[in-house]
Amino acid sequence: MSTEQHIKKLRDELNQHNYNYYVLDNATISDFEFDKKLQELQELERLHPEFFDANSPTQRVGGEVTKNFETVPHNHRMYSLDNSYSKEDVLDWEARLKKIVDGPVHYTCELKYDGASISLTYEKGVLVKAITRGDGFQGDNVTANVKTIKSVPLQLKGDFPEKFDIRGEIVLPFEGFNKMNEERIEIGEEPYRNPRNTASGSLKLQDSAEVAKRPLECLLYSITGSNLGINTQFESLEKARTWGFKVPRAAKLVHSIAEVFEFIDYWNSHRHSLPYETDGVVIKVNSLRQQEELGHTAKAPRWAIAYKFKAEQVSTLLNSISYQVGRTGAITPVANLEPVELAGTTVKRASLHNADQIEKLDIRVGDAVYVEKGGEIIPKILGVDLSRRPSNSQPTQYITHCPECATQLVRVAGEAQHYCPNYNGCKPQIIGRIQHFISRKAMDIEGLGGETVALLVNVGLIDNYSDLYELTKEQVVPLERMAEKSADNLIQGIQQSKNIPFERVLYALGIRYVGETVAKKLAKHYKSIAAIAEASVSDLVNVDEIGIKIAESVLDFFSSEENMLIINRLRDFGLQLEISEEQRMGQTDKLNGQSIVVSGVFESLTRDELKKLIEDNGGKVSSSISSKTSFIVAGDAMGPSKKKKAEDLGINIINEYQFLQKIK
Repeated sequence: MSTEQHIKKLRDELNQHNYNYYVLDNATISDFEFDKKLQELQELERLHPEFFDANSPTQRVGGEVTKNFETVPHNHRMYSLDNSYSKEDVLDWEARLKKIVDGPVHYTCELKYDGASISLTYEKGVLVKAITRGDGFQGDNVTANVKTIKSVPLQLKGDFPEKFDIRGEIVLPFEGFNKMNEERIEIGEEPYRNPRNTASGSLKLQDSAEVAKRPLECLLYSITGSNLGINTQFESLEKARTWGFKVPRAAKLVHSIAEVFEFIDYWNSHRHSLPYETDGVVIKVNSLRQQEELGHTAKAPRWAIAYKFKAEQVSTLLNSISYQVGRTGAITPVANLEPVELAGTTVKRASLHNADQIEKLDIRVGDAVYVEKGGEIIPKILGVDLSRRPSNSQPTQYITHCPECATQLVRVAGEAQHYCPNYNGCKPQIIGRIQHFISRKAMDIEGLGGETVALLVNVGLIDNYSDLYELTKEQVVPLERMAEKSADNLIQGIQQSKNIPFERVLYALGIRYVGETVAKKLAKHYKSIAAIAEASVSDLVNVDEIGIKIAESVLDFFSSEENMLIINRLRDFGLQLEISEEQRMGQTDKLNGQSIVVSGVFESLTRDELKKLIEDNGGKVSSSISSKTSFIVAGDAMGPSKKKKAEDLGINIINEYQFLQKIK
């Protein structure tokens, strides 16, 4: 086999594995094996640039930077859909259809996913262009970014047409969205507001490598072009699926409006179980010949209509607005509401996000406001019932000074939130930083909880986290609800935290934008806090996953004289501020690229020790079993449902001793 043939064979194999995993959700190869093949292909392509292919699986990682997105015309116009909000609207639509077309009309019912619309152009089975919806006539060329989305096929298979466009939605599944927000909250950033806007914003990121890190998916639903050899909408969905596209299985061919209503009723009650945001059902005339006959209005096709689900919404009074100060100094305005039942829970508070949002909606104390559970999860205020606004109502004046320490607030250009700059003198920031320092993923100080931290600060025993290491039993015993045994446990927990490894100490410091993953990257790269403190912005951005914003934040932290005094105290108290020789010796790549689940109770190791061994050997610890799981390390009392899921997916289960042998 020639080198060119070998490269082609590897590309075909990797494309098939990508399709199995991201489209069929049925992995046929482990992550480790996939990565080995990918690495082999990358090396061959490096040695033989004459065989470069822009659609090679190696190009999925991104790296292309687009400063300005080119605006290009669509091959075929992207129309909007007419919306309906009642079954009567749908019946009226059907009556209009029957006046135009003869014979029976059948319908394809599809879920309306709430994402960013996209049009993909394929020529000879190869993705050549990806264009955002724009104004329907033209959109932005985001091909480099869309190529990083694993469920978008770069090379089709089967009996595809010579050239066609296929439309769909770029979506962000709830699981990935929630994980992204957990990481943002962890590093002190405001969480993304909803999956749809986050997915849309992802397409316009300048660095495609950043897009590649986001768990975006592409759900396809409409093919346009000439001489396609397709007769119906439902057939087009089935065909697209065989060519390699991710087409939702919920779509259904029905033969009457009564069946359409059955589909609507079913998904109105079952939509909450879906992994993506959906806000309705799209009903299309199935026959493409009838679609052509029906044609379009100026804005929308006559042969399709969107039935929008009703979001649960209530009206209640806004009693007051309070302002919370986070550990990073970020100010979050909170609406305090007259308690109201919404989606099965009593809602008393809702985030107002920032000053811009308050101004945009003109929200005022005393207003009757409309509250909805955004994504059925987080309460949000949609607007104000102006007909009920009191005559003496006054516009909301956003606070100018910190509600806790009275320091004048600042707002950095380009950021939505106001901040209190009194880093070392604002009590909620001090308490928040210490609470973060002692948290489970950081120093994990047993016997010390958030309430106790607040108490210690309020009575003047500590002012920063280095003060913890000077606490004595005699000082804490007199505190409220602090018995002698509790005091012993607290002091002992503080002393034991001196053994916590460097990367967790670095995370515990609470440097803005430095979450667990970034802390590990910095620790692994620099090996000591002294080396990080001396690094310049240009040095820092060369570290994997470190961008300019993180680099500047790290530099700001270590430029502070007060922070350096605290770090020097931590060093004097014996905390681990560099990677130990033992750690350096114990790190390997034996589990590189593998996702591993730990479940059950173990004999020779704790769960945390097992997880650390996995990470020290290059593996990734996952909390849930999926088709991505490489293997499971199981002890006694592994959950039966987990075991069954592993067996159903064909995932290997090993015990702790087999695992230790594997990494020996």
